Amino acid sequence: MQPILVRTVDVPAQPWKNGGGVTRELLALPEGGDWRVRISVADVASDGPFSTFAGVDRWFAVLDGAGVELTIDGNARRVTADDDALAFAGAGETRCRLIDGPTRDLNLMLRGVAGALARIVPGATWRPEARACGLYATVPGAWRTSGRDDATAAVPAHVLCWWHDAPAALAFDGSGWWLRADTTGAAMRTAR
Repeated sequence: MQPILVRTVDVPAQPWKNGGGVTRELLALPEGGDWRVRISVADVASDGPFSTFAGVDRWFAVLDGAGVELTIDGNARRVTADDDALAFAGAGETRCRLIDGPTRDLNLMLRGVAGALARIVPGATWRPEARACGLYATVPGAWRTSGRDDATAAVPAHVLCWWHDAPAALAFDGSGWWLRADTTGAAMRTAR
């Protein structure tokens, strides 16, 4: 029942496939180049193209900074930390323009499997829709289950909590599972 915790600060930065920035791969399943699920945090310091990933569904969310304008196959979309994650095809030609300085972004990439990246606001309910699911906390908080196997754990800021096989009863519904942030006004992101 305990999640895997991956602290962003503990993951070494790697150059992007196209050399235009750096990323920290928090999770790749299965591990190695043939992943089907990949979650990463990218630091974007300048305008430029994104790497292409044919056959991959991507979700992109701004964690820190003023945001970006992504132009995907000629269509511009503005994305800020207050927005929901943007979903797009990894094969598309994608260019990034910073709105006002560097950003830190969360990316979910899926190859041949279903899933999504969603924004949750502390205090809102979260009911995982899949047994394999995760939460990226932008603020410190805690999660707790109740029932026969009560468990409580601290969730530090800038950490991915990942459950490979969350119990079917795992639900943030007031009686089964809850997630509490230590600060207000910040968002967390969930992946499944």
